[in-house]
Amino acid sequence: MRKVTGLQCIRCGKEYKLKETKYTCLSCGGNLQVTYDYNLIKKRLTYKTLDANPERSIWRYLDILPIEDADAVPPVQVGWTPLYRAEKLGESVGISNLYIKDDGRNPTCSFKDRASAVTVARALELEEPVITAASTGNAAASLACQTGSLDMKTIIFVPKSAPAPKVAQLLVFGAHVVMVDGTYDDAFDLCVSASKEYGWYNRNTGYNPFTREGKKTCAFEICEQLDWEAPDKVVVSVGDGNIISGLWKGFMDFNRLGIIEKLPQMVAVQAEHSNAIKNALEGDGEIKPVSGQTVADSISVSIPRDGMAAVQALKESGGFAVSVTDAEILSAIPELARGVNVFAEPAASAAYAGLKKAVASGQIKDGETVCVVITGNGLKDINSAMKAVGKPYLIKPRLEDLKQLVARENIIAR
Repeated sequence: MRKVTGLQCIRCGKEYKLKETKYTCLSCGGNLQVTYDYNLIKKRLTYKTLDANPERSIWRYLDILPIEDADAVPPVQVGWTPLYRAEKLGESVGISNLYIKDDGRNPTCSFKDRASAVTVARALELEEPVITAASTGNAAASLACQTGSLDMKTIIFVPKSAPAPKVAQLLVFGAHVVMVDGTYDDAFDLCVSASKEYGWYNRNTGYNPFTREGKKTCAFEICEQLDWEAPDKVVVSVGDGNIISGLWKGFMDFNRLGIIEKLPQMVAVQAEHSNAIKNALEGDGEIKPVSGQTVADSISVSIPRDGMAAVQALKESGGFAVSVTDAEILSAIPELARGVNVFAEPAASAAYAGLKKAVASGQIKDGETVCVVITGNGLKDINSAMKAVGKPYLIKPRLEDLKQLVARENIIAR
């Protein structure tokens, strides 16, 4: 691929050709990122070519993705999710230019579909017969969806705490599911060991550099949907760190191509006991393990596997990190639903909870254009949503019973 110049280590800066390594730096073990010939790509990817392109998926950005053949991509439409102007929600929080990017509208109701689409396309180009991943559910479900109709075996490792709706998706799409009696980090390590033992292609977040390439496409869409401008701030929940580093890479790519002039500040939101990246940013820069315990399973991580890239994105963008409690995460679910008609899972609602906290502390101010990325749909974790809203009323099928309920609960006046 002429457009791809190779891979570069985020930690030590060493460069590799694509054929030299699949996953991590051979020198220091650091994570890699794909590098491009931007001068070449500038000749192909412009305002005019994008405006004339009828494709409405991540593959409209094929010229800045590390995939050669559009005909070889998985047969599932991913991306081009809606960006809502959230006037009512913005008024309640004190931000007049608030936008909500609803990536829960992807095929498996998750942002992770973007990463899986690109990694599966890469696996197809490499003619890999087996692909594997470790996940709390979303990344695994997206991978299983992408490979469902393909002649490619999919083996998934999930912690036994993974929500049932997410596990159901895996089984429906035909993946071989291995539940691990341990944490996400345990499942991740086992998956890496298995891929080395059996030669399976590994899609793991924060391990396979192609995942970040899929996730950056969300940044491209945000810029297009805001008439070729980046927001002032982009708020996103953070677990492993791969999404925020991917978003930042997308904004950087568009800036290097001359498509946008300014870059946003990135804001990382982490659960208070799963905040290793926040600690590193505000401390000595080193990623140290935390408990990872939180109701938001998709950002429940002890050791962020792409933590260094996330810290780098925050520093380069002049951004910051916020931590939120489980109570704040759960209360944000109905606030989003009633303020902008978006049903978010806990890991996604955490971003809005973080926005509220950043506004209250003065780190985000009215007059700024702010985009909150919702990374997963609430149907992925119904039990958590029910904790936030309580139980429905139950009455006999009689009008008199209804009248009593209306009067007792003052329903009409609400």
